[in-house]
Amino acid sequence: MLPRIIFCFAVVLAIVVVVLLALLSPVSHKSSSKNASRPWLDLSMYIQQPHISTSSTQPVAQSDAGAFIFHRVLTEGPENTSRVVGKAQGFIIPIEHFSNSAFNIIYLTFETPEFNGSLSVEAKHVEDEERQELTVVGGTGYFAFARGLAIFMQTKSQSPVADPAYHVKLQLRFPNRSQTIPG
Repeated sequence: MLPRIIFCFAVVLAIVVVVLLALLSPVSHKSSSKNASRPWLDLSMYIQQPHISTSSTQPVAQSDAGAFIFHRVLTEGPENTSRVVGKAQGFIIPIEHFSNSAFNIIYLTFETPEFNGSLSVEAKHVEDEERQELTVVGGTGYFAFARGLAIFMQTKSQSPVADPAYHVKLQLRFPNRSQTIPG
């Protein structure tokens, strides 16, 4: 009888310890306060114009037949010699009746130690202006489920013959990553 009472007491004590650890754990409070104090992530980078060599046979950008297909490099700074942080790719049909096309997306892919993943930027309302405000509609990796704003601004060209680069400012927010997706 005594061993049975000791066993029941040990089980009850173990349950109480687990509940107290779950309620008073500093790790759970730290992660929720971290999300509350930093709900937005601001990033700034540049989309560089490609350096096309005469031996290159693949087109980097094509705008024939009303579609614009591109593959560019993302850098930390405005100089084309700045550290490469990823790439920008897209397929945009700027014609009015295709403005709701699912193809009008710009993909920003990041390959750095601190940010590894990609963002999808919706390009439905692209106009011929120096500043574009587009919507971030999702992401992968570090940027999973990101939402926010992507501001594309044309920079001044450093060379009279070179196309200008684009300065991209991202303002991202993430859903509460501690929640699970119902299934």
